[in-house]
Amino acid sequence: MKIKTAADYKRIKDSVVTIGTFDGVHIGHQKIISRLVDIAKTNDLQALVLTFFPHPRMVVQKDSDIKLINTIDEKAAQLQELGVDHLVVKEFTTSFSRLTALEYVRDVLVNKLKVKHIIVGYDHHFGRNRTATIDDLIEFGKFYDFEVTQIDAQEIGDVAVSSTKIRIALSEGKMKIANQFLGYDFMLTGTVVKGKGLGSNLNFPTANIHIEELYKLIPKQGVYLVQSILNGHQTYGMMNIGKNPTVSKDNKTHIEVHFFDFDGDLYGETLKIELLDHLRSEIKFPNINALKEQLENDKFTAKQRINLLSKI
Repeated sequence: MKIKTAADYKRIKDSVVTIGTFDGVHIGHQKIISRLVDIAKTNDLQALVLTFFPHPRMVVQKDSDIKLINTIDEKAAQLQELGVDHLVVKEFTTSFSRLTALEYVRDVLVNKLKVKHIIVGYDHHFGRNRTATIDDLIEFGKFYDFEVTQIDAQEIGDVAVSSTKIRIALSEGKMKIANQFLGYDFMLTGTVVKGKGLGSNLNFPTANIHIEELYKLIPKQGVYLVQSILNGHQTYGMMNIGKNPTVSKDNKTHIEVHFFDFDGDLYGETLKIELLDHLRSEIKFPNINALKEQLENDKFTAKQRINLLSKI
């Protein structure tokens, strides 16, 4: 699925390609991907998404603080579910940004991706200093024998609106809105690592989640209703994102999950945790007993919402 190395490129056959960050692979993107897959099936082509990493803004504008809704692996999994054959992850470097329009089309799109059809926005710019336009791409298509389909202004606008609404919703902990615009449940993917054992001392053992990708967007701090697949079974739980102010003084953000009705060793496991609802903000309690009482209340509230979900 993911194309990154020279050996990977050998798996590519004649293709229909769309280009973009596709961060979130949300409902706006999904319309474009659906068109991509349909064209691929109709014309016996492979469906390819070309994306760049690091994000171009990280390189060109030195914007290292940009946060992305998906990690590369999460994005690849979402695109695969939608029928995409390959996610081509092209390393975005300063030297790559200096390729001329001709070099980009000839060396990347034609020679590496074997493009026969390309789907891009009406406002697509490419090449050194992004000086080439959709009209230039159409002319290149005549020479190199590939078709160009334009995504209109309305559709590009819908993509931008959805992306903005998702980011705002995540920053406010409004998971239902975020998930509605994503078209699936927002996820955090990470490895279970050893913590301080504070949860076990409270009779709420937790899996401490380490997320490797520093660029991953983390929602508002607080307590969430979540679900994951553990040992092949859907398992609900509650997650805290925050600094544990009642019991910890290190001022670091921790991500911890207490799974309901689960008793097992998860250390070293990679978990995909889907966030379903925000239960409350993180607060500092006057003592441990007050914290334990609130955790019991959180568990009760979470299970009530699980029952509501099961009836939908």
